[in-house]
Amino acid sequence: MHSTKKTALYIIATPIGNLGDITFRAIEILNSVDLILAEDTRTSGVLLKHYNISKPLQSFHNFNEHKILADLVERLKKGEQMALISDAGTPGISDPGFLIARACVHAGLKIECPPGPTAFIPALIKSGLPSDRFIFEGFLPLKKGRQTHLRKLATEERTMIFYESPHRLKKTLHQFQEYFGADRQGSVSRELTKMFEETVNGTLTEILSHFQSTEIKGEIVIVIAGKER
Repeated sequence: MHSTKKTALYIIATPIGNLGDITFRAIEILNSVDLILAEDTRTSGVLLKHYNISKPLQSFHNFNEHKILADLVERLKKGEQMALISDAGTPGISDPGFLIARACVHAGLKIECPPGPTAFIPALIKSGLPSDRFIFEGFLPLKKGRQTHLRKLATEERTMIFYESPHRLKKTLHQFQEYFGADRQGSVSRELTKMFEETVNGTLTEILSHFQSTEIKGEIVIVIAGKER
């Protein structure tokens, strides 16, 4: 059934690196809304300035979203239109977005999420691993529950996708060797769409060996083959 309600909240994907990776529609929406909610106004300010978008900006991140959520929903109910953007990629994918989307759904407000950049999709395709069935795990727990979760994933038959930070990559790869086996196929992509983009494919042993002598920078996506049936 087609909805005739006016859109209250747009969830807009932004480039994960290369500023050219934004849709015409996303730019049109950002130019049309009353307010842009940004994970980091400084980071988003660079993108908006690049495309000559001059709209009010307000911070919306993990540390304030609970405090300001009710007020934002009330403003949306009164007719304001807002766009939510994160530092990079699609809001709600390991970034703020879930809470406000859920609140809008419960309030009967219309949400739109035009398709756009998400880091794990190009990393999955470039890995050469099966992409017909996969699971996105995001960031693993840092401490509590991490080993228990890895034990559960050791029997997962679908391709697995993780996000990781540069300073934890080697530790995580070591743990993947321990729980998944040193010969499990995998892939690590970093700096996607940027000048020094790199993807390393191979066994977990081969990938870890590559990064042992390399200075690791940038956002990282790890793709791991599922357990063979």
